[in-house]
Amino acid sequence: MYPQGSFRLGTVVRPLNDDDEYDLDLGCRLRRGITRSSHTQKQLKHLVGADMEDYRRARGIESKMEEKHRCWRLQYADELNFHMDTVPSIPEESQRVRTLVEAMVKSGSASGLAENVMRFAGAITDNRLPSYDLISPDWKISNSEGYALWFESRMRLAMALLENRAKEASVAKVDDLPARKWKSPLQQVVQILKRHRNVMFSEDPDGKPISIILTTLSALAYQGEQDVVSALERVLTDMGNYVRSSTPRVPNPVNPSEDFADKWADPKHRNLNLEAKFWQWLKQARADFVSIGQSRDAEFIAEQAIKNLPQHLTRRISRKGWAWERHTSARHPRAI
Repeated sequence: MYPQGSFRLGTVVRPLNDDDEYDLDLGCRLRRGITRSSHTQKQLKHLVGADMEDYRRARGIESKMEEKHRCWRLQYADELNFHMDTVPSIPEESQRVRTLVEAMVKSGSASGLAENVMRFAGAITDNRLPSYDLISPDWKISNSEGYALWFESRMRLAMALLENRAKEASVAKVDDLPARKWKSPLQQVVQILKRHRNVMFSEDPDGKPISIILTTLSALAYQGEQDVVSALERVLTDMGNYVRSSTPRVPNPVNPSEDFADKWADPKHRNLNLEAKFWQWLKQARADFVSIGQSRDAEFIAEQAIKNLPQHLTRRISRKGWAWERHTSARHPRAI
């Protein structure tokens, strides 16, 4: 069992409303005894589902499990509301791993990084596939841990800052500190942008740019800036340059043939105008943060910070001019 998504990356943002839920993504990798030639995706998914059902009953969780396309969802009601989505998987076959390493290197990644992240590639269940209940080699590839390691490689561009974080936490090196505790400028920028997007699309949640696109483009644009303000300026200025004009529009860094923006051109989602809304969001984010940065009205700054950002921001005067001082107040659900 391993964490995925924003909890693994350290980019969780608080829900807009107290009644809204956190989304905790987990992976369940069965490493031995199950292959594409011995089990169907459906059999694997229901093996994991049976185990989760035992867990639900043993813990006295009243809400029934819900089957999603790729995962099982389990609802928690605690001092914080959240649901847990668990995706079953098996290790990816060695030949496909080699193909993925070659594709990642061809797309510009260092061979050492590609070989490291592809160790975690897996094959997941998806009940939308025609082969879902058949013995078949046609399984979808997923590599959430590999993506997390790629994201960490982008954070490491600010290694001097991360080493200071490690010293503050009294650990010998950065690798001894979980990535969620690195508190890097890149992580904070992603949190800020996700919060801004959530506010902007609070009345149109189906149309908002998805988090994996914002996270990937932010990581690609980030160049190791040592403070949040400089990193935010860099990311907002450059992230649009990493949207390709041809498919894949926003490639998965650890599976370059996968397009994180595949719904943009999907006829089933045409009515949502997803690509247009991404560019609309980016334009608005640039304008909003420029107006906050240039303002000298303290009330306006406080209002915008509380409305649009994940934490309260205050402005202070220093010899270098106006700068932002960040105060962290977010809470996370307790570990399960």
